[in-house]
Amino acid sequence: MGYARLIMLALAAVAAGAAAFLVQGLIASNKPVQTAQKPETATTEVLVAAKNLDLGTKVTSADIKWQVWPQAAVTDAYIVKSTSPEAQNETQGSVVRQAMLAGEPVTSNKVVRSDSTGFMAAMLTAGMRASSVKISAETGAGGFILPNDRVDVILTSQGENGGRNGNTSRTILSNVRVLAIDQTYKGEGDERVVIGKTATLELTSAQSEVLARADASGTVSLALRSLTDGDVKSGDVHSEAIGSMTVLRYGTATEVNVNGATQ
Repeated sequence: MGYARLIMLALAAVAAGAAAFLVQGLIASNKPVQTAQKPETATTEVLVAAKNLDLGTKVTSADIKWQVWPQAAVTDAYIVKSTSPEAQNETQGSVVRQAMLAGEPVTSNKVVRSDSTGFMAAMLTAGMRASSVKISAETGAGGFILPNDRVDVILTSQGENGGRNGNTSRTILSNVRVLAIDQTYKGEGDERVVIGKTATLELTSAQSEVLARADASGTVSLALRSLTDGDVKSGDVHSEAIGSMTVLRYGTATEVNVNGATQ
């Protein structure tokens, strides 16, 4: 009888131990799993392209933005907000010198500012030239010609008879773009008049030669065109240009003399 009670007690002790073990396992399974925390990555903000920007694009506020960037990936060429907080505003008005994709960091090599060398070259349409000619208030439409206006170029030269009655005037270039008046390349605020001594025009190589020869042959004047002439064929070289030269009319080369007769 004593042995039976001992066996029962032993079995009860084993059952209690097993129950305690199971309870501890359940409690442990409900504890949240502790994971190793990754160290935080240091970041900064750099100036990037907000969208794809093609070569020659004039940068606006919608074209660039600040973007979070890993500090370890920042190079000296990047424009960082902590060191250049006004760069976003200062970059507006610049011209894209190298095409950029959206999200690509902006660098000083990819945009050229208005006060930097190379700005005029970046403004030029591919294949075009910047040619300058002397003007005055009388030959420059009274100063009402502004950058990005379109003009006709007129040559006034002295005829064979000489004197006032012998002067002739001819349009030698039509609908060409004005890049700058003196060193003014864009209108500022409410500016409506730019009185300058030099006009820089956007021309082809052949048109640049015609303009240079005309400037040496007489007085060159600019005639302002209407804004509604935007669809008119641009940059025709007229056969009335002074002297014997090869000119282009709608893509066809023609040799002309001083009287405008073809050869």
